[in-house]
Amino acid sequence: MKVQPKNADAFAKRPPPATRLVLLYGPDAGLVRERAKTAAQSACPDLSDPFRVTEMKADQVTADPARLGDELSSMALTGGRRVVRVRDADDKLAVIVTNLLKAFPGGDTLLVIEAGELDARSKLRKAVEDAGDIAGAIACYVEGEEELAGTIGRMMADHGLQIDPDARDWLAGNLVGDRSMARGEIDKLALYMLGQKRVTLEDARAVIGDSAALDMDEPAQAAAGGDMAEVDRSLRRLYADGTATVAILRAAQRYFQRLHMAVAHVAKGQTPQAAVKALRPPVFFKLEPILTAQIRNWTLPKLHQALDRLQEAEAECKRTHMPDETICSRAFFQLAQLARRPN
Repeated sequence: MKVQPKNADAFAKRPPPATRLVLLYGPDAGLVRERAKTAAQSACPDLSDPFRVTEMKADQVTADPARLGDELSSMALTGGRRVVRVRDADDKLAVIVTNLLKAFPGGDTLLVIEAGELDARSKLRKAVEDAGDIAGAIACYVEGEEELAGTIGRMMADHGLQIDPDARDWLAGNLVGDRSMARGEIDKLALYMLGQKRVTLEDARAVIGDSAALDMDEPAQAAAGGDMAEVDRSLRRLYADGTATVAILRAAQRYFQRLHMAVAHVAKGQTPQAAVKALRPPVFFKLEPILTAQIRNWTLPKLHQALDRLQEAEAECKRTHMPDETICSRAFFQLAQLARRPN
């Protein structure tokens, strides 16, 4: 079955009794991992249990399809429901999964499959969506700032905390793009707030600060400054961490939109410093001098070009067969070249 976005988290937390297979896919790799973990824990809360949890990579399954069937029909020696986790899946698994769904092995073992982006023509995705109650396909798309703000509010409530709107919005602006990273930072913030009831903007800034949560902005920051070498280094770090290219491109769009707003304020007579101070959510204080300096190197027409290029790159990632990382890197290098051009 195709799981509706509004039901995705609830489905992952408690798949219906008839469901034996859950497919998680989409551009937000962090959200794919988080929901896959949640789904797996619905069958076995302790995912380190070697008797109840088996982990495989997709290429291991394609090399030995019979092993998957054996794992799904096995019983746990210590009792309890088993779970089989398959990572790095793509359409090469489509035939195996299609045949599996026609005659699923007996028992109650849950199969959780993690994949990257699968478009509407994907045979793997279609096989799961058309299988009925025995299987569920959950899309994991990058949340916008407004959606993430709501998610952050719920995460805080789970920790027994209330959060001020400006703190919530600041966090959403800095953590958007990877749900798994966002949850890690929220858990860290909740630990910091132990014994207190309300999270303020000052609390959020004190804990998140210049941590890895802000790494997503590094390629955009480097490109806006014309620093080709840092563009390359920061992109390589994010790729190595498994960050989705669409998430990186959307983070850059937000960065350049904020730079556009600041340049527009300057065009109306504000100083660069005042323009940066006026941005909402507030700019992290260590980034203020960097953004202030970049304002002087950009004009509104150049920023329009930059935003158009980022949107084109995102569209190319979704519709072409060129590697996403190649498309993404090329777009950032073009932005860095644009930054170096005289105004």
